[in-house]
Amino acid sequence: FDPGAKELKKAEKIADEVIALEPQIAQLTDEQLQHKTLEFKERIEKGETLDDLLVEAFAVAREASHRVLGMKPYRVQIIGGIVLHGGNIAEMRTGEGKTLTSTMPAYLNGLSGKGVHIITVNEYLASRDAKEMGELYQWLGLTVGLNLNGLTSEQKQEAYGCDITYSTNNEMGFDYLRDHMVLYAKQMVQRPLNYAIVDEV
Repeated sequence: FDPGAKELKKAEKIADEVIALEPQIAQLTDEQLQHKTLEFKERIEKGETLDDLLVEAFAVAREASHRVLGMKPYRVQIIGGIVLHGGNIAEMRTGEGKTLTSTMPAYLNGLSGKGVHIITVNEYLASRDAKEMGELYQWLGLTVGLNLNGLTSEQKQEAYGCDITYSTNNEMGFDYLRDHMVLYAKQMVQRPLNYAIVDEV
């Protein structure tokens, strides 16, 4: 009777497809794996959707995570990532690897070039995750920004202009409000809102 059971079944099937690609993706050299980002972006330009790329992009992010961070997302984390990509809530307990779970949907959505916001509860976590997980995204060719309190408008625009931007709910909320009080559009710091992952939702 669980209303989420159908969604979960679908996510489990997709997760198995991601895992099935592991032998093939693991054979790629670092350069070939990094080149996948460019290939994905070209395929998006030719009309493929993020959903079309999900299985491959998740498999690439998973292998890159293993090489760069020394951590390979488990099946349950892949399922969590699929749920997050769908704009849904994935309930995970502390220690179940939420940070690693978010890397796969963040990478996939970062490919669109429209911006991904990863919103945490405090600046310590935002800074830590931007530094640690940022290594993975940068290795794969995406840009990473960190938006904290006290930055100038130019610094904020730069952070929000990145493929993936880490910040706190407080800071992003106030930036949104301030953006609606400026006189000229060019003074706004945020781009049109696209995709966000909210930690501790």
